Amino acid sequence: MDSREPDRTTADPHPDLQALAVQLRRLNGELNRLVHGFAAGQDLHPTDVQALAAILDSEVPLTPSALRRRLGLTSGAVSACVDRLERAGHINRVRESTDRRVVHLHYVPGARAQARRYFGPLAEAADRVRGRYDAPELAVVLRFLGDLNEELGETNGPPAR
Repeated sequence: MDSREPDRTTADPHPDLQALAVQLRRLNGELNRLVHGFAAGQDLHPTDVQALAAILDSEVPLTPSALRRRLGLTSGAVSACVDRLERAGHINRVRESTDRRVVHLHYVPGARAQARRYFGPLAEAADRVRGRYDAPELAVVLRFLGDLNEELGETNGPPAR
């Protein structure tokens, strides 16, 4: 290593990075609290709510195998999750018409309305906060969050012990 370069392995993180990490952890905690509350009220697991979000946010209908990859679960865990979500009335499995072996997962409209009611206070809070920023500031926030999500989506966690 060049002696003019700082040793990043022992250097303290930049204060802005530390503050950002704290705020991201706080946001994650608050979102987890809401997700756990919704899951408990629906007799679901928090992972099931993550699956619902993945199905809702996907630009194309998800298959169980695509959901498995997105959530990093085993095929057995995804099967159990999809079974619970279907039994609870949140999703439907729809066979692809051209290839009957392909199953797509669709969010049931009534269940979507139920989730909107529960998460309404989150949407209202986000709207109140959004109103404190002008369009260029919001564009930066959205770009940052999008870029961070892309980076995280490409990052594997530490190896299992």
